[in-house]
Amino acid sequence: MGTSIESMAQVSPNGSIELCGVRVHRLSMQQVLARAENAIRHRRPLAISVVNVAKLVNMRSDAILRESVESGDLILADGMPLVWLSRLKRRPLPERVAGIDLMFELLRLADRQRLRVYFLGAERDTLRRVVDVARHDYPNLVVAGFRDGYFREDQEEEVARAIGVSAADILFVAISSPKKELFICRWGSVLRVPVCHGVGGSFDVMAGKTRRAPRWMQGLGLEWFYRLMQEPRRLWKRYLVTNVEFATLACLDLLCSLRKRPSIVASQQPSHVTFAASASAMPTRQAARD
Repeated sequence: MGTSIESMAQVSPNGSIELCGVRVHRLSMQQVLARAENAIRHRRPLAISVVNVAKLVNMRSDAILRESVESGDLILADGMPLVWLSRLKRRPLPERVAGIDLMFELLRLADRQRLRVYFLGAERDTLRRVVDVARHDYPNLVVAGFRDGYFREDQEEEVARAIGVSAADILFVAISSPKKELFICRWGSVLRVPVCHGVGGSFDVMAGKTRRAPRWMQGLGLEWFYRLMQEPRRLWKRYLVTNVEFATLACLDLLCSLRKRPSIVASQQPSHVTFAASASAMPTRQAARD
């Protein structure tokens, strides 16, 4: 007997795993899609966050980023090193669920079910290209609306209300962290969109502005290296620092796990800040990149 979408969405036998102090849900792509479909069917909110090596490392020193990511209903592993670490801890993640892959899967779902999709973020020309591609490649989905990602903090309510009026089923937010997570969390009740997914720089890929690493490099966890080759001057220091720090954190986390002692990584989390207060301190105008 087949497993229904309802049961896949409501039953979570795998739970979650803590990786370097960050809780990550142990879900496959199909399980995430089942939850998304269930949320749309019942008009229940589902905010999706994804973490990769760089974001995980930065969350340790950036309390606003940490709280914004952890505000999501689902936190997914967008990086093979996180999958490998989970295997070493003997609580393996089913697979990597990359934010951009999930975006395309949700677009296919929208195409099959004639769902309404709202596109928020990126530069105006990039956004228009994304909408054109969506209409061409997924002709049955309905474009509920779109707006670029360059708006001031005092315009957020206006943007949120416009999205709410659109009656969208899925919202893609292509704005940098932590602004996208803070926007979804702060205005969730106004947005009234079942599935909200922060997709970072995915619109640039969809629009053909940037290229994604080949599948074999993704599988080997080398997507970062492919991006480094495209923008070496901008990214070399970022990847050197984050990759070395993650390797150190992973070793400490694994050691604590093997010794069955409380994680010393988790104990070094940044001090708590009030989420609402921290939201007001975020930048008001950022490039739509993750």
